[in-house]
Amino acid sequence: MRNYRERWRELVRGVLSSMQREAGLPADIPADALPPETPPNLQMGDIAFPLFGFAKTLRTAPPLIAREVARRLAAAAGPGLGTISAAGPYVNVQLDRPSVTAEVLDAVAREGDGWGRTDGLAGTRYFVEFSCPNTNKPLHIGHLRNDALGESLSRILGAAGAEVLKANLINDRGVHICKSMLAYQRFGGGATPESAGVKGDHFVGDWYVRYHQLSQEDPTAEEEVRAILRRWEEGDPATRELWRRMNGWVMEGISETYRRTGISFDRTYHESELYTIGRDVVLDGVARGLFEREADGSVWADLTAKGLDREVLLRSDGTSLYLTQDIGLAIHRAKDWPFDRLIYVVA
Repeated sequence: MRNYRERWRELVRGVLSSMQREAGLPADIPADALPPETPPNLQMGDIAFPLFGFAKTLRTAPPLIAREVARRLAAAAGPGLGTISAAGPYVNVQLDRPSVTAEVLDAVAREGDGWGRTDGLAGTRYFVEFSCPNTNKPLHIGHLRNDALGESLSRILGAAGAEVLKANLINDRGVHICKSMLAYQRFGGGATPESAGVKGDHFVGDWYVRYHQLSQEDPTAEEEVRAILRRWEEGDPATRELWRRMNGWVMEGISETYRRTGISFDRTYHESELYTIGRDVVLDGVARGLFEREADGSVWADLTAKGLDREVLLRSDGTSLYLTQDIGLAIHRAKDWPFDRLIYVVA
């Protein structure tokens, strides 16, 4: 496509050069004077050249210049390149699909894996974060979408010469994880994915669904979940052992999905290993007067001066949230693999 853009650019440039010469003007046209664009509607064409910049030189309205350029090129472009037409101040090019397809396929056959690769991003480092599942349920269609986008984007950047690190953040701690744990404690009876004949991530996801039924039946369930989270953050051995076992079941199932869909990562981060970094940063911010502690003990960041909201960083019981660990991850990530660009692939 780039090759066709340049070929058409030279044709349009040659016609404009002739028109300037005929008008008694210098025929030279700067190389950057005709930036090719993509029309907003592909029915208008595949490539567009704006001619506003030639109105003053030729002392002619851009639409008239466009019509004249299109007229002169209508029969001069040669077979296989496509057709040109005027649309207001633009000349639009409709490529010849069979010719373009044949040329691309020939190039792919000749160049193999090297086709389409460039060094345009050589020397740059891209950190691409995607997927980021929770360990209380299986991947869903939104994860499949983001996994496809993240993997594809990473490969494209790599083919353009960039050094790319594909990263996954496993959200493996928090209230949502404790909900599955509570339901399993109440009703699991020692069952395993193997004994139930269910893939591990689906097995744990079923207990997450069961929790929501439990919460409708037992008004104390929510407080019991928070108690589990507090025990987890305090390092209670029994709580941690159950957490590791259930997380292991989920990750075994999710890893199988990654293998089947061709998704891989260069680095995997776990919220459980990073949330304390964020919590320490937040507590330091409180001491320095950057964050506000409410009467109930919760900690907030006031971002209203930036046109945003007030955001809670620590709950009243001192436990962390997603935002807390995101602060820690941002600091850890920049130290772990310094990068030029960071790309989050989100829903």
